[in-house]
Amino acid sequence: MPYYRGEQLSEVYERAARGGYGFVASNTTHPDIMQGLLDGAVTAESDIVLQIKRDTAEYLGNGDVTAGLEIMAAHVRTLSESLDVGVFLNVDHVDADDGELIEAAIESGHPSSMMIDASEYPFEENVERTAAVVDRIEDRDEDLLVEAELGTIAGTESGETTQDAFYTDPAEAVEFVDRTGCDLLAVSIGTEHGVSAGIDLDLRVDLAADINAALRQHGFDVPLVVHGSSGLTSEQVSALMETGVCKLNTNTRYQYEYARTACEFYHDNADAIIPPKGVADDRTTFFADADWAPDKSRFNPQVVGRAVRERIATVHAELAETSGSAGESLFLESESR
Repeated sequence: MPYYRGEQLSEVYERAARGGYGFVASNTTHPDIMQGLLDGAVTAESDIVLQIKRDTAEYLGNGDVTAGLEIMAAHVRTLSESLDVGVFLNVDHVDADDGELIEAAIESGHPSSMMIDASEYPFEENVERTAAVVDRIEDRDEDLLVEAELGTIAGTESGETTQDAFYTDPAEAVEFVDRTGCDLLAVSIGTEHGVSAGIDLDLRVDLAADINAALRQHGFDVPLVVHGSSGLTSEQVSALMETGVCKLNTNTRYQYEYARTACEFYHDNADAIIPPKGVADDRTTFFADADWAPDKSRFNPQVVGRAVRERIATVHAELAETSGSAGESLFLESESR
């Protein structure tokens, strides 16, 4: 199935809103996480929104953001050709002042959507900065949705920690959408970036419902987005799906699953990698003078990489079931007609 862009992504979100389900938009910080996510989406028969942030683009491009975005897009486009579900790419948490990444996203013609984050600024400045990007995309006639954020979410994101959360006001949400023309709105309702447990959060599901109702009352059918969904319980996710939330961002959970899987694998296979007591740690000659030798069938990076992919696929398929997107791929349905 070919990779899709903004127009089709908008249709996917509209269908989700009508059906009362949503998508777990998943950040990809490593190629094995990305492949695992795609495998999980196929298993769940769910369309998928992959996400890339500046730090990952820099990592993939060895410091070159534009190159990193190109690498990610080429990877996603190529792999999606053999899949039966819709695949989309969102550029996540782009600082409104990050002209380099904004231009790369628009000029490349690759992403399906881009999240502009000016939420740290006062309301008027947030409106101004967000609207400027929306206008820029419209002037280019680019098929690229814009997600914006109103309110402040606590926690750690890309190494930056925010201590205090500021909840999104429904009336301000209406004015913000009206004046910016954004396609999706990320709201602050009590979730946190980074490591958090849903049972410890002051999650305001009622506020999400109020924001959605206010927007619809004024004629704005704008999908809501909740960032920092790692750690939410199944019950919390299900409740959010009934409020107009169509997109839940998850990043930390996948990073943890990657590290945990790799850690357990290497712990269980340490004897194949670390020389035993009494054997000189002679990497230079690859232990030529010892009876012991490392086992390539277990230290090959692809071996642990496959384990990571399998774990990520399982996790994402489970999250798709929880959010309700499993079995709902718009493109599988289209093929069956």
